Amino acid sequence: MSELFAVLRDCLRADEPVALATVIEVSGDAGGDAAPPGAVPSLGAKVLLRHGQGALGTLGGPELDRAVIDDLRDALESGVTADRHYGWQGQARGTSVTVFIEAFNPPPRMVIFGAVDFTKALVRVAKVLGYRVTVCDARPVFATRARFPDADEVVVDWPDRYLARAGARLGPGDAVCVLTHDAKFDVPAIVGALATQVGYIGAMGSRRTKEDRAQRLREAGVSEGELARLMAPIGLDIGARTPEQTAVAICAEIIAVRSGRATVLPLRDASGPIHRAPSGRPVGVPFGL
Repeated sequence: MSELFAVLRDCLRADEPVALATVIEVSGDAGGDAAPPGAVPSLGAKVLLRHGQGALGTLGGPELDRAVIDDLRDALESGVTADRHYGWQGQARGTSVTVFIEAFNPPPRMVIFGAVDFTKALVRVAKVLGYRVTVCDARPVFATRARFPDADEVVVDWPDRYLARAGARLGPGDAVCVLTHDAKFDVPAIVGALATQVGYIGAMGSRRTKEDRAQRLREAGVSEGELARLMAPIGLDIGARTPEQTAVAICAEIIAVRSGRATVLPLRDASGPIHRAPSGRPVGVPFGL
């Protein structure tokens, strides 16, 4: 157990996503669900999981561990903390064991390339949504703390050089927004972003700009499959005109992409559950189902 807590401590210090499962209730033979010999977990038993590593700890039985580890993987991706209920052998609809699955995910990151007028508004809206925001531009006269006081970080550098340093930290919950209109900036920024695991890449510009940029990206070696990752023109079509409205449209699109909503409709015109987990499951439905 000491190793488990040491790994948890190190992950939290390094802002590395980690998920922890803890047995908080053992209900006995509920509904005739008899426990196999030696399979009853102890209160407080724990399993810890981080990306790319094997699980640490055990809840007492391999079947229960397997089911809980699957839910820990979902928690790492979604960031959702919740109770889960299992049978003695990990049955998703069981009620014998209650496990608290706790996700420790660092704030999602948003990297904005281009210190332009729209950037300030996007920084403000992204901060409301809980993002850790970096503004990056190679022009020191524009990329200043005074212009973007709400940003967590203002970097004076070229996009490709910044992503070469920081791109490995970007994951499925993060976003890259390219707000420049200059091939010297936007092509290196997009090429660099496509080389990462970032979940959202958007680029500002007209439809004509989109086509011209796509051709430049193809010339830079970007495949059609990679181009499909690019959301351009950036943002949902909600009639936005001002920088503030455009920032809302961009963030709304990021939310839709993260939640897997391929088609966005007014709630009045949609059907089915309003709230869904990032994986597409309705909120409140156990991840094991």
